[in-house]
Amino acid sequence: MRVFKFGGASVKNADAVRNVAHIISLYTDRPLVVVVSAMAKTTSSLENVVQSWLSQNENAIPLFKDIIEFHHQIALELFPNNNPELDQSIQDIFDYGKTLITSSVPENYSQAYDALVHVGEILSTKIIHYYLLELGHKSEWLDTKKIVTTNNAHRRATVDWEETSAQIKAAINEPNIYLVQGFIGSTKCGVPTTLGREGSDYTASVFANILQAEEVTIWKDVPGVLTGDPKVFSSPILLEEISYREAIELAYYGASVIHPKTIQPLQEKNIPLFVRSFMNPELPGTVIGRGLTLKPFAPCYILKKNQALLSVATRDLAFIVEEHLQLIYKLFHEHGLTVNTMQNSAISTSFCVNNDPNILPKVVAELNPYFSVKLNEEVELYTIRHHNPQTREAIRAGKNPLLEQITRETYQVVLHS
Repeated sequence: MRVFKFGGASVKNADAVRNVAHIISLYTDRPLVVVVSAMAKTTSSLENVVQSWLSQNENAIPLFKDIIEFHHQIALELFPNNNPELDQSIQDIFDYGKTLITSSVPENYSQAYDALVHVGEILSTKIIHYYLLELGHKSEWLDTKKIVTTNNAHRRATVDWEETSAQIKAAINEPNIYLVQGFIGSTKCGVPTTLGREGSDYTASVFANILQAEEVTIWKDVPGVLTGDPKVFSSPILLEEISYREAIELAYYGASVIHPKTIQPLQEKNIPLFVRSFMNPELPGTVIGRGLTLKPFAPCYILKKNQALLSVATRDLAFIVEEHLQLIYKLFHEHGLTVNTMQNSAISTSFCVNNDPNILPKVVAELNPYFSVKLNEEVELYTIRHHNPQTREAIRAGKNPLLEQITRETYQVVLHS
């Protein structure tokens, strides 16, 4: 058993779908689970629909219709003579979304998000499934919502491993190609949930763990795991090997190649993870596994954009103590606000958090009665693993850090965008 994961960039248009099908065709000698994300920009477009829906904006249906039409056009390119079953699937998804949007206005953003955004993965996997059938492959489409059971923590759901294990093993027991959706699941009552942005990598590792797969491959638009995002950092180099531990550290700090939760299920079963290029599938890429080192050993750079620096201080100059932190973190947990780094002083504590326009204002409003709150928006968080004085200075480049932390292996700094 192998598990492949294809992200949005790898299925962005009809030619990309053809390329994914070609890669899959090279590995039909054994059972294959193919986890697919929504097509490029679809998740962001669906988030805009959710915003319009919650705002009771009349643009919600037209925006959703544009998404459906985008997928329909890709289907037309792949099936010039039409594919009635695929056409009906796309129509059914449109009908579902239209009914959902026009039925009521939900109070809970996260639940509304999960109710609608998951259709991006449904659309992409339906298109690829029918295209594989057209090519003569033995493909089976599975609804991940029916086999990945989670709790009801919307937008950050936790997998129920016992139920999910039984359902995956029951669904996948033939030497087929199985098309499944990343990122999504549902509660025991069948309410759609999502595992967090970029959660498709984690979905792949869940399937691999339960099926005891030989390996997992994440297909990306880069040749493997690099020492930095080539769109941000100059001349990054390819890392040929990475240990599980180092991969978890890089993922935790925000490396875009792997999702933070992806490694743990693979480490448990000692399943190697390959990161390879869908544009050059003949290249070996990067392997992540047990007993490996960081090869070559080099500083690794990570940038998290769209951050905010939230500083919270006591009003009476009292020390920040455990009681204060408990209140603050309780609010963060209730609202699903992600903390990327933090730093304490005597009377204040600062958090670099995701600048989520739907969550952050609510958190600030609830903190204000108890604390003096300062918010710096439009900041960026840089992290360097295996730093040295030269790399630190190059990142700062004469700027005045808003927050700076140094440990033996990791350097983090918050700078104005």
